Amino acid sequence: MKTLAISSLGWAATALIVASYFFARPTALRALQILAALLWLIYGSLIGAPHVIVANALVIAAAAWTMLRARA
Repeated sequence: MKTLAISSLGWAATALIVASYFFARPTALRALQILAALLWLIYGSLIGAPHVIVANALVIAAAAWTMLRARA
């Protein structure tokens, strides 16, 4: 994958994380956090950064667990 595309993916993930701070509904916030973390996870895979992959896998798991817990 080209450097510009990879960089753009990182910037898109950053924009989604920032946007998540403006959501008032917890479910929407968590869904956006999951999407952003998924983009970061893909970005981390493309640049070969295990710490980025693991950190965002944990964010995805925590956000998903919180969403499921809130529905119960």
